[in-house]
Amino acid sequence: MSDHQRIHDLPSGQKPREKMAALGAGSLANEELLAIFLRTGTKGASAIEIGRQLLRKHGGLVALARLDLKELCKEHGLGLAKACQLQAAFELGVRAARDGSNSITINSSSSIYHLLAPQLAHLSSEKLLVLTLHGNGRLIRTRELSSGSSNQTVASISEILRPVLIDQAPNFAIAHNHPSGDTTPSGPDKSLTRNLAKAAHTMGLTFIDHLIIGRPIDGTQGYYSFAEEGEM
Repeated sequence: MSDHQRIHDLPSGQKPREKMAALGAGSLANEELLAIFLRTGTKGASAIEIGRQLLRKHGGLVALARLDLKELCKEHGLGLAKACQLQAAFELGVRAARDGSNSITINSSSSIYHLLAPQLAHLSSEKLLVLTLHGNGRLIRTRELSSGSSNQTVASISEILRPVLIDQAPNFAIAHNHPSGDTTPSGPDKSLTRNLAKAAHTMGLTFIDHLIIGRPIDGTQGYYSFAEEGEM
């Protein structure tokens, strides 16, 4: 499609909405999905091309979702209304992933990653989550415990254990994100894990894992697991 060709002028089978209706949402490229929210383009660029430009400029959907509303509003072809629509779409995706987690069983570090990555991997500041679990690994609840800066989140041992005790959960795990995408644990990350493991043992609780969630870089898996690395 020419960058200047309007979606209205495309053959029916190439229009994003008609293509979705016929083949399902999974058949659409990322720029076509964005075009459905953008609806209209600008002079010289269709909604699909604006979506393609946004993805190219920011390096993909995850990076685009990291932008706050003010940053989105500054992008060519958006403005407040379209920026709000995009942010709403990203937030709905996060909430859908979170709301569907009640029947999930946590049986590996990767299962924690796949549960939380949609919520954490795109954030521009650190967040710490506590997962409380039944003895069989079934998830009881996920709580956001704290938010921090772009490179640090702060929580005490007692703050982390409080929701575990409230839920009367025998098992628990924690996870936080590194906005840089690099999952290498910091000194404070290691210290928190060691101290939390000692406290949990004293209280008869099972500390399953501490996961650092980033993004797959150079073939890495996108997370660091203290349990997998034998550092619990």
